[in-house]
Amino acid sequence: MSAQAALPADARAAAPLLRDDLRQIAAWIEDGARVLDLGCGDGTLMADLRDSRYARVYGVEISDESILACARRGLSVIQADLESGLRMFPDRMFDTVVLSQTLQAMHQTEAVLREMSRVGRQGIVSFPNFGHWTHLLSLLGGRMPVSPQMPYQWYDTPNVHLCTPKDFEILAARLGLAITGRALLAAGQPVSFLPNLRSKMAVYRFETK
Repeated sequence: MSAQAALPADARAAAPLLRDDLRQIAAWIEDGARVLDLGCGDGTLMADLRDSRYARVYGVEISDESILACARRGLSVIQADLESGLRMFPDRMFDTVVLSQTLQAMHQTEAVLREMSRVGRQGIVSFPNFGHWTHLLSLLGGRMPVSPQMPYQWYDTPNVHLCTPKDFEILAARLGLAITGRALLAAGQPVSFLPNLRSKMAVYRFETK
């Protein structure tokens, strides 16, 4: 595994407009790359990659409202449920497949990661770190944690598979995914001291072994 990756000094001007994990994801995308954004939302990342990286971007989204927002940005998006797979795409069609802050909401986590590695030469995922020290304090106090990264109450959360960075690394190894980049972030910056306890967001880049 590579060392934790810091955001490049020559980050594009538009990068500060992106969410912290999306800035890191954008830093790992090469100019002109073919990118598939799964659960792309309103297309914020796709539009930035198109405009600043000259990437050829495509999205998959299920929300009617989000698809309309993408259309207003002039983005190509397919309406589909990620849980049903990516059969519409051939093997290795994309250079990079992105799944940002959506992995924890997937019921078929392993299947989604396998499909990402099938249709892309590399995958990038981001997810909130359930092992952050404030979350542990909440659990010790008898309550499920609520934070800016996980803003839902236990009874209305879409998150079904919360995990820590170590949990993801174990799963990746079991699926035969080689981790090629890791950024454990707090306030948008990589955390070097006790990262598993102090980072709020994890971003991983991987390839099939």
